[in-house]
Amino acid sequence: QVQLVESGGGLVQAGGSLRLSCTHSARTVSRYAMGWFRQAPGNKREFLTVIGLNDGSTYYADSVKGRFTISRDNANNAMYLQMNSLKPEDTAVYYCAAEAIPGSRWPYQNFRSWGQGTQVTVSS
Repeated sequence: QVQLVESGGGLVQAGGSLRLSCTHSARTVSRYAMGWFRQAPGNKREFLTVIGLNDGSTYYADSVKGRFTISRDNANNAMYLQMNSLKPEDTAVYYCAAEAIPGSRWPYQNFRSWGQGTQVTVSS
């Protein structure tokens, strides 16, 4: 396991933006794909997006495509999720995930390490 720390969550109005950050200290994290998930009360954890090793390959779930952007900065041991045009249904705890476990095909959705989560609340 590696330590992952999310930050940037908070309260925003519908239509607003937030930028989530995920930092880590383990060198090995940079050698795997990373991703973001979210979980609202009473729901299962939802896959949002994944990014490859060098920011050359990304994939987005339909629920966030066109509004959210994933990026990573390996030199600074960080990954980001830019969230624009936020909706009340985006309210959830957001988790960063690292050390992807490859499945049969891209996009990878299984990860070995998880952060503790950061709360995002979007008001109407």
